[in-house]
Amino acid sequence: MKFFETLGRYVILMGKVFSRPEKWSIYYRRVIAELEQLGIGSIPLTAIISVFIGAVITIQMAITLESPFIPQMMIGYAAKETMILEFSSTVIAIILAGKVGSSIASEIGTMRITEQIDALEIMGVNSAAYLILPKIIATMIFFPFLAAFSMMVGIGGGYLVARMGIMLPNDYIDGLLYCFDSYEITYSLVKMTVFAFLITSISGFYGYYAKGNSLEVGKASTTAVVMSSIMIMIFNLILTQIMR
Repeated sequence: MKFFETLGRYVILMGKVFSRPEKWSIYYRRVIAELEQLGIGSIPLTAIISVFIGAVITIQMAITLESPFIPQMMIGYAAKETMILEFSSTVIAIILAGKVGSSIASEIGTMRITEQIDALEIMGVNSAAYLILPKIIATMIFFPFLAAFSMMVGIGGGYLVARMGIMLPNDYIDGLLYCFDSYEITYSLVKMTVFAFLITSISGFYGYYAKGNSLEVGKASTTAVVMSSIMIMIFNLILTQIMR
C-alpha cells in the first residue's frame, strides 16, 4: 500500500511540475543556472572516472584476450562496446544520481523544512514547477552531452594505455572502427535522457516532501539516491529490451 501511495504522490507532483508556468522568462533564467550547476559542474567528475575506467577496461581486456588466436584489435572493440553501450550511460547515470540527486534532494528538502516552499505557495507561485521543472529540463539537455563526453574520454583513456605498450595503438584504433554502429550511440544517449528525468524527478520528489529537521533532509537525500539508482537499473533493462 505504501508503494502505491508514494507512486500516486509522485504522479500528482509531476502533474504540478509540468503544469503551465507563470512566466517563461523566469524559468529560462533558472534553466541556465541549473545547466551550470548540475551539468557543467559534473564535467570534472565524469572526465576523471571515464578516463580511468577506459584505461582499466583496456588493460583487463588485454589480459583476458591474451591469445595468439584472438586479434589484438578485439581489445579496442571490446573497450568501445563497453564504454558506449553501458558505462557512459548507465554507470555514469548512477554516479550522477549520487552527486546531482543528493544535491537536488538536499536543496529542496532544506527549503521545505525552512518553510521557503510554503512562502512561495503563499505568494501564488507553483513551487513544484518553479523548483523542479528547470532542473529536469537542464539535466535532460546536458546529461546526454555528458554521456557522449564520457565515451570520448573513456576511449581516449584506453588509447593512452595502448600507447604505453599494452598493445599496438593502430590495432586499438582498428578495434574502435570494427563493426561501428552509430545506432549504439543514439541508444546510449536516449537512455541517458530518460535517466536524467528519473534522477531529477525522483530526487525532487523526496526533497519536496521532506519533513522534520535537517536529519530528515539527510534521510530524504539518501532515499532519493537509492531509489534513483534502482529505477535507473529497472529502466535500463526495459529500454534495452525495447531498443536493442
